[in-house]
Amino acid sequence: MQRIIKNNQVVDETWHLLPKDATLDSLSNCDDLIVPLSLWREHDHALKARDGGLGVWLDADEEIEEIADDLANFQVIALNFPSFTDGRHYSSARLLRERYGYQGEVRAIGDVLRDQLFFMKRCGFDAYAIRPDRDPYDALASLNDFDEVYQAACDQPQPLFRRRQP
Repeated sequence: MQRIIKNNQVVDETWHLLPKDATLDSLSNCDDLIVPLSLWREHDHALKARDGGLGVWLDADEEIEEIADDLANFQVIALNFPSFTDGRHYSSARLLRERYGYQGEVRAIGDVLRDQLFFMKRCGFDAYAIRPDRDPYDALASLNDFDEVYQAACDQPQPLFRRRQP
């Protein structure tokens, strides 16, 4: 069983992340599923009607605006990082939190490494599926790599100069 980082702790994964080529016929009715955006686009009515939790995952070339009107249907939105050098979904997470006010789980999946977690958290991520060849406990420690931040972000809406006492 895969272990993920969620809400600043390492936990067992309970959601099933479906592959990009998943079909409606291959779904289990009672599981908590994270479906690819293409499956959501084709079968949103059937997916809403099933039992179990529902999440959606977007590839790096898919935009949040495509699901903006459907956010209330998802408990989890997973954003795929095909490579650790591809940072497009940092902006997606921030849009989810700040523009759309999404309160559910925003999860990083794919090529997710320890060095990225602190910055992902600043952008609005609260769950991380670390690459399988890496230690999730080591990655968890990276969320505390820095004691103070200067800039405003999702996790700290005021910049340091506004937080200082006169």
